[in-house]
Amino acid sequence: MLCLIERQKTKKGRVMYVDDKMLTLDRFEEASEVVKQVILETKLVFSDYLSKQTGNKVYLKPENMQFTGAYKVRGAYYKLSTLTDEERQKGLITASAGNHAQGVAYAAKSYGVKAVIVMPTTTPLIKVNRTKGYGAEVILYGDVYDESCAYAYELAEKHGYTFIHPFDDPTVATGQGTIAMEIFKELPLVDYILVPIGGGGLATGVSTLAKLLNPKIKVIGVEPAGANCMQESLKQGKVVTLERVNTIADGTAVKTPGSRIFPYLSQNLDDIITVEDEELVVAFLDMVENHKMVVENSGLLTVAALKQLEIRDKRIVSILSGGNMDVITMSSVVQQGLILRDRIFTVSVLLPDKPGELCHVADIMAKQNGNVIKLEHNQFVSINRNAAVELRITLEAFGTAHKQEIIDALHKHGYKPKVVRTNI
Repeated sequence: MLCLIERQKTKKGRVMYVDDKMLTLDRFEEASEVVKQVILETKLVFSDYLSKQTGNKVYLKPENMQFTGAYKVRGAYYKLSTLTDEERQKGLITASAGNHAQGVAYAAKSYGVKAVIVMPTTTPLIKVNRTKGYGAEVILYGDVYDESCAYAYELAEKHGYTFIHPFDDPTVATGQGTIAMEIFKELPLVDYILVPIGGGGLATGVSTLAKLLNPKIKVIGVEPAGANCMQESLKQGKVVTLERVNTIADGTAVKTPGSRIFPYLSQNLDDIITVEDEELVVAFLDMVENHKMVVENSGLLTVAALKQLEIRDKRIVSILSGGNMDVITMSSVVQQGLILRDRIFTVSVLLPDKPGELCHVADIMAKQNGNVIKLEHNQFVSINRNAAVELRITLEAFGTAHKQEIIDALHKHGYKPKVVRTNI
């Protein structure tokens, strides 16, 4: 469909080109009705824990609870609803790190049409298997999304498939923006919305609709520090491509943001926050322990970003974009989270190699309520093992204060403990 393109200046002084037939309030209202056919109701969850931590009223939008495990089904299904029968019957193809893949596969199944999904070879197994489970053909290609996308375009041209872009499509972005409609219905006086950014489709839909409904609202995009393509693009006023991406947030590991949607983000995003991988690990534990929810690393971006907001007494909504995390990744994240929180740590002590020394150290641990997980006894740390052997003790503690109490107790008894890297 041909649409009128209008040239405008953004509030930041950049020139942008806005398609005045897309991403309108009427389109968002239409999309909100269409997606009701395939989404589950994800009502806001007030987080007492995060509210106390930040001094704000924090609400979670749990899109990780969708049937497909992520918000992506919204944009995929709405996009399919706008296609002609001929376009659908050609078969659909897309590239995705996982969540859009499941959204397209589920939408295609609903319409009874073929779907081919190209996914990076690094995609978690749970996302691959679930995509196949919806009847889609999965092709693993490339190390990152961008490489998968290029190959998907090749296949689309070769076989005549209809390409459904995961983010650089205003219609898909409109479907994703229905999240903002639901937020406003539940919390009309929302002050801030935090939204994860990979390629920018979700942020485009949410920020555009939010500004249409209330120009005063602040919409903050959140990216992994190791994949901050949108932040760099906004700095330069044009779409740029990162040389590489490096993040555990696989769903947002994108080198190049969408060029078609970039003007909307330039106009409607108020700021970008970046989050280090270690912060996502801690956020995972926060969600599991305090809300009993499994949220994937990309979905945790907005939770981790809360600590960077220098505001108080505001109503904030953090969008949890997905919860598709495989068990192996989950196990690794939990272990690293416990280490980062000093719930698990390792100390090295030198002691004479004679009977009773190990028992003495164990007794100190027991009196401090330290739970020993692993012991490593190295007799070859010194030429004279009678003088000193190394004992590495991996312990479970209640946190930083308890860890320090255990270390102090070892010092008190004449040992000189050194905290070393924990490998479990």
